[in-house]
Amino acid sequence: MQPNTTAAGGGSRIATVLLMVSTVLVGLMAGLFFAFDVSVMPGLARGDGRTYVTAMQNMNAVIDGNGLFGTVFVMALLAAVASAAVELRRGRRGVAVWVGAAAVLYLAVLVITFTVNIPLNNELADAGDAARLTDFSIVDRFKGTWVAANIVRTVCSTAALIALVRALVLYGRATRPR
Repeated sequence: MQPNTTAAGGGSRIATVLLMVSTVLVGLMAGLFFAFDVSVMPGLARGDGRTYVTAMQNMNAVIDGNGLFGTVFVMALLAAVASAAVELRRGRRGVAVWVGAAAVLYLAVLVITFTVNIPLNNELADAGDAARLTDFSIVDRFKGTWVAANIVRTVCSTAALIALVRALVLYGRATRPR
């Protein structure tokens, strides 16, 4: 047995770790986006404009300043890309294709976040103290676009998670002892 080989067969430890880490990280992000879709945003929509602005400003400030969130958010893509590269190099094209598809889907999540959600979050932050606002038309503009973009992020990250799960199944078959 080579030193970089697991007892399960032909899988390297780094390949196993990368695939598992990317799956968990993408799963965490899919869960976060889903939670916003089914609870946070509908709950906020039931309140008034002032509550909506205050809550979103506070949540965005917490997320923006959270190193753990930032790490998970970015490392999900990096781990998937690295995993796809390792699998391709090891000749497991089937696994690599599924992990690569997951990376592309998750990249779409990042693109949507940076081009739609973050600019809207910044616009809401720039509105200032919600206690002093008198015009809450920003909330109506924010709600529709932000929520729709988040639904797309949920769909893309969930599809990426499904692709990673498929990759794990194929990886397990490829590394089984013969």
